Amino acid sequence: MKKYELMTIYPLDDEKSKKGAEDVKNTLANLGAEITEEKQFGDRDLTFEIKKQKKGRFVLYTMKLNPAKITEIDKAFKINMNILKYQFVALKEKESK
Repeated sequence: MKKYELMTIYPLDDEKSKKGAEDVKNTLANLGAEITEEKQFGDRDLTFEIKKQKKGRFVLYTMKLNPAKITEIDKAFKINMNILKYQFVALKEKESK
């Protein structure tokens, strides 16, 4: 399992952002991800309009995940209307001295 960060942007609508966050957590759990941290970054202006939205609710997840599962997660997130945007970033393992 590798370490990843996942930045997600949800619509400002409370119902849609809650549903989007639940969907993200459920999808990750169903595919074997272990979420180690979740940080709320709050509501922010978007650099450009996404799905007719000018603002979004940002949440950062840190997790351990099998790299082979990212394609399946990507497919699930693309069809979810409660997620405006998302991006995975692989974290480098710290070298022990």
